[in-house]
Amino acid sequence: MSSSIHPDPGADAPAFIPLEANPELMTSLLHKLGLSSALQVHDVYSITEPELLAFIPRPTLALLLVFPVSATYESARLAEDAGVPEYAGKGEDEPVIWWKQTIRNACGLMGLLHAVSNGPARGFIEKDTPLSTLLTQSIPLPPPERSALLEKTPALATAHHEAARQGQTAAPDAHDDVDLHYVCFVKTDDGTLWELDGRRKGPIARGKLEADEDVLSQKALLWGPLKFLERGGGDMRFSCVALAGSLD
Repeated sequence: MSSSIHPDPGADAPAFIPLEANPELMTSLLHKLGLSSALQVHDVYSITEPELLAFIPRPTLALLLVFPVSATYESARLAEDAGVPEYAGKGEDEPVIWWKQTIRNACGLMGLLHAVSNGPARGFIEKDTPLSTLLTQSIPLPPPERSALLEKTPALATAHHEAARQGQTAAPDAHDDVDLHYVCFVKTDDGTLWELDGRRKGPIARGKLEADEDVLSQKALLWGPLKFLERGGGDMRFSCVALAGSLD
């Protein structure tokens, strides 16, 4: 059966406890894995009110959106992915590094990995840490082998489990079916806005931003999260967090 029609990992796949969109927990998880304390995850209280966006340090390096996987969204995904080949990129010349999600309920972790491994944020990964090792090992591998590497990296599983257990709400079981999903938006050095989602066939270039535009610029929001809100169908279970400079 086509992986495009049913992109989620199967019932027999490895499974993680879903990660809450909690900036403190996400920041702690990333720092534990090797991200510099110069960056942290911030709550985004609104993507339509400039006065609330003003609380987030700029430039913002990545935006993670949590959204409901609705029938409307799935129809749009299938239409856009139709005829698109499965991504096979690898090596130092890739514009972005992307991982296919093969671990159930690991979309929060996938979003965080995509956020810190691409664009300027990659420069904040400290040497000789789980993140730097994962990145070094992943870059030369094609996507299927990258996914297998994630499944076999104990440091990721341990850190994720600890973070997921500390959420403010009761954690679901790792094998529960969850209809909320994370997608990550990053801007690379050439100005491209990328949508990175392990449920898709590969990374998606959404357009070119100007030098003074980041992932919270009006253009990036229109090309990215606001498109998801348009397909929400009245379901308001959306939330955002952003990766940017630390306030401490």
